[in-house]
Amino acid sequence: MTTTPHVTPHVTPHAPARLALVGDRSPNVVSHTRVPLLLEALATREGLALDAYWIPTEDAELPDAVRDFDAVWVLPGSPYRSEAGALAAIRTAREEGIPFLGTCGGFQHTLLEYARTVCGLGGVAHAENEPDADDLLIAPLACSLVGHEGTVTLTGGSLAESVLGADRTVERYHCAYGPVAAHLDTLRAHGLRFTGTDEDGQVRVAELPVQQHPFFLATLFQPELHGDGSRPHPIVQALARAAVAHAAAAVRV
Repeated sequence: MTTTPHVTPHVTPHAPARLALVGDRSPNVVSHTRVPLLLEALATREGLALDAYWIPTEDAELPDAVRDFDAVWVLPGSPYRSEAGALAAIRTAREEGIPFLGTCGGFQHTLLEYARTVCGLGGVAHAENEPDADDLLIAPLACSLVGHEGTVTLTGGSLAESVLGADRTVERYHCAYGPVAAHLDTLRAHGLRFTGTDEDGQVRVAELPVQQHPFFLATLFQPELHGDGSRPHPIVQALARAAVAHAAAAVRV
């Protein structure tokens, strides 16, 4: 797994799918330490070989930082060193049809990017980055989900339900921030789907319809924490398959 983000790997007909891991890599973030295990398991158990590149959020601000990748995963670890970089990576994946997954902080910034860019809510903020902002889209949860595990109910016919093969799942969290309900109807009206809720009806999954994007999924829970890392969560497997399909399509073109 390569850690230098500045050089995009050369594409050949036999090159593995390229995965951009956007986040400020740290040995203190459990999700980050899981990634090598997941990549190994995807290759050995699922036959899904990915060439993964870590891209710090500051580097993600650069033009075309993730445009030539086959998938983008915005990982936990907020507050990111560059909110702008995380948002730029999400926007590129969304607008360019690059398979995308955002987990925990990635979920929160997916909603932030969509609200600002698509919905015109330029003033909304993330409380972790701007605690004194007047208009919060992402705010501290009433009850922290750090170390929490809970049931998520999925919408029938959604991408999330299709990937998981069930309408209910038990997932792990490690976060203290979530979306404020006040703006969610605006995001829905502009095409973002909320397809997973917790026991209290709080939004935990967001996605774009497959008619608009081949694979665009964000979860407040963290599928990378599933099990011991030797059997990748179905969502991680689905991202890998979408990346391989994207790479194959690029070769055909």
